[in-house]
Amino acid sequence: MFLNVILILMAYLLGSIPFALVIGKGIYGVDVRRAGSGNTGTTNVFRVLGTKAGVLVFLGDFAKGLVPVYIATQVVSGGDTALVSVLVAGAAITGHNWSIFLKGRGGKGVATGGGAVMALMPWIFLMVFGVFWLVLLVDRRVSVASLSSAVAFGAATLATGQPAAYIVFALAGTAVVFYAHRANIRRISAGEESRVSISRNRSSDDHPSGAASTVTPPVGNRTHDGDRKGKHDAAETFEWEERKP
Repeated sequence: MFLNVILILMAYLLGSIPFALVIGKGIYGVDVRRAGSGNTGTTNVFRVLGTKAGVLVFLGDFAKGLVPVYIATQVVSGGDTALVSVLVAGAAITGHNWSIFLKGRGGKGVATGGGAVMALMPWIFLMVFGVFWLVLLVDRRVSVASLSSAVAFGAATLATGQPAAYIVFALAGTAVVFYAHRANIRRISAGEESRVSISRNRSSDDHPSGAASTVTPPVGNRTHDGDRKGKHDAAETFEWEERKP
């Protein structure tokens, strides 16, 4: 029992680590809470700092779900394994969404939840991951892809007859994702949600008039060295572009 409590607490603390803030401020000198959407999730980092930073943050957020849940599946024995693993997964996602280090603020739990699902149900994770990218490539709205993958996760968990604890986790996780995306859902309903495209590096002169431009740079002092570095990083690899409907 004591070990289970420790695992859950450690998962919450690990989930609370804001990699978007750590990498944004530590490497690029940019506080992503004051840039783009202001969210400390992976998508906003891609928007503000570019592909390299976005990938780093994604891996960190993904690991926050994967590592503690995998440890739980290995060290917890007996009939408690599924339940404790799910509680650990929930704690990691809770930490990411409501971080103790950010006064209860955080991301939307998609990457961290994905890591947890990878540890619990790898085949279902691969299917859900495929749904995310398929919807993103077709629809080009990250929020729609995230919501679609959440629904696919719940449906697949039910359809494949997973343990009851996993089913509860899937349904609760789907609800959390929808709650975290409530502002996006309002914009989707109003036809105002932005679409994105990922294209190879082009200079600003290559964009035809009226075409997409790189997403809004960090708010505040836009001549800050970190801001220039973040924008330069995006130009070195790919541009994360946003198109208004």
